[in-house]
Amino acid sequence: MDTIALFGGSFDPPHIGHEAVIKALKKFKDIDKIIIMPTFLNPFKSNFYAPSSLRMKWLKEIFKEDEKVEISDYEVLQNRQVPTIETLKHLLKSYKKIYLVIGADNLAKLELWNSYDELKELVTFVVAQRDGIDIPKEFIALSVDEKISSSQLRNKMDYSKLSKKCAQEIYDFYKENNCKTE
Repeated sequence: MDTIALFGGSFDPPHIGHEAVIKALKKFKDIDKIIIMPTFLNPFKSNFYAPSSLRMKWLKEIFKEDEKVEISDYEVLQNRQVPTIETLKHLLKSYKKIYLVIGADNLAKLELWNSYDELKELVTFVVAQRDGIDIPKEFIALSVDEKISSSQLRNKMDYSKLSKKCAQEIYDFYKENNCKTE
């Protein structure tokens, strides 16, 4: 296996939009494996709602039957904010080519990412469509037709937007812990 797609994020909570991204990535013929990389804490955020161990558990449950998907605990095990460039350098020890998957909502701050100039030399960006945001031609656009975000879900939990495999557990956690975004 030489080529992977890296899909990182908080996944706080994981939802059907994340599943749609994975489904769309599986259409790429040259991707051998999709690595989902939950953060311990997103470098652009000051807190998380569900602990990383719980988010890992949910993701493993959601994708356990998908042989092409691996849930990596690399960033979670660092127990700190991990810049994407650090994760990529770790993965490039094992893989030759990496597609880095981001949501279109990240485009506005992409140049603020740690070592962005080096990052863009190391990966091919794949941008999941979101909120009608235009995706520049230098990126590969990924067609995803789910209009949901984790922050929207935290503010108004919608059971139908959660993965069927662990929807009740996710729903209960966020409701019981009153995980509203400030």
